[in-house]
Order: sequence, then structure tokens, then C-alpha cells
Amino acid sequence: MNFNRIDQLKRELDALRPLPPAAVKNLDEVYRVEWTFNSNAIEGNTLTLLETKFVLEEGLTIGGKKLREHFEVVNHSAAINYVQDIVKRDVELTEYVMKSIHYLVLKGIDDENAGQYREINVMISGSQHQPPHYAVLPEKMGQLIEWYNVHKDNLHPVSLAAEFHFLFVYIHPFADGNGRTARLLKNLILMKYGFPPAIVKAASADRLRYYEVLETASVKGDLEPFIEFIAGCVEESLTRYIGAVK
Repeated sequence: MNFNRIDQLKRELDALRPLPPAAVKNLDEVYRVEWTFNSNAIEGNTLTLLETKFVLEEGLTIGGKKLREHFEVVNHSAAINYVQDIVKRDVELTEYVMKSIHYLVLKGIDDENAGQYREINVMISGSQHQPPHYAVLPEKMGQLIEWYNVHKDNLHPVSLAAEFHFLFVYIHPFADGNGRTARLLKNLILMKYGFPPAIVKAASADRLRYYEVLETASVKGDLEPFIEFIAGCVEESLTRYIGAVK
């Protein structure tokens, strides 16, 4: 795949570093709300973008909305904090990090399964893909980290992040919260390479395309459309970042 446009935008962003602190703070606030809203909405959370902002920034509860939906917002923001800390301290990506992100995503919602690999076999609604048997999950997750360590220095960061995201959801290591955790991990990898977080939009056309290209990768073994889809999210994010800083 050709990442020339993305590489050009990344060089443009790098040339603007160090970014003004006020701009960084503003971008963090905007992206935190949008990333949380979209990632949760993909999974069925009904809070709007504005409601998500109020829950995050004002600590408000929204009438008529489930408590779980509020937890999903607060938890996702806590997981973003953790991801930012991992990137800042240049901590290696490990199974512990993956489980910790998942724990933060499900904390207070499903404490029994938060941060624990599933101990049941699952089916994914609307998909032909059958995730691996739960008994092989520790082995599969160990192999995923090995794959990452082998490829982290020779794959383009966008390919690395997109393929990791796919491989993670293909294994489907947790009973719930796999999508949100996968998108957090994808952005953790991108951010490790100096990219801004790339947001998968929850708008119906984007969500449908996201699931379609994931299904193509899962069932046909063709990852190109999925990598291309994530690359589009990365390009949009870089363009917005540059526009906000200039």
C-alpha cells in the first residue's frame, strides 16, 4: 500500500513540533470526546456527542440514559489516560498492557470479566468468523505480542496499527469490550510513532464500512481494504491536527 500522502502529512506535523501547549490541550479535549463518543456509539451506546462531552467534562448524568452508558464514557476516558501514559513513558506493549486497557474499559460494568480472557466460546453476531476456542487464548495472545515485536520495526506504523487491530479482534480474547479495546490499542501503536489518534467514525456509512472490511479480512484473509480504511482515518486525523496547530 502507498502511504506517501500520510508520510507527507506526518513530516508536515513533525516540522511544527514542539506543538504549542494550548493547542495540544485543546486537541486532547476535542479528540478525547470524539474518540470516546464514536468508539462507544459503534458498540451501541446512545449518548450523543454533546451528552458525552457533558458527562466527561461536567460530570453530569443524562436523564433517560442507562448508568452503563455513563460508565462506558468515564471508563473510555480513563483508558485514554492510561494509553497516553504508556506512550509518554515509552512502555512496551505487552499482554499486561492489553489486559489493563480492557480492565479500564469494563470496570464497574462487568468486574468479573474486566481484564480477564474469556472462559467461554463466543460467536460474533452478523459475522461468519468463529473466534478461537477459549482454551488457546493465552497462546494466541502471546503469539500476537510476538508478531508485534517482530514487525514493529519493519512495517509502516499505519499497517502495524491496522493489522494489530485486526488480529486482536480476530482472536476476540474477551467476552465483551473487544472493539473498544482494539481501537484503543490501534491508537496506542499510532501514538507510539508520533501520530495523532485516528478515530473510526460511528456514522452509519462509516460503521458499516468498518465492519465490512473487518469481515473481508476475517473471512477472506484480505487485509488490504481494512488497512486502507484505517489509513483514511489516519490521514483525516493528521489533516485536522495540522489545521488546528497552524
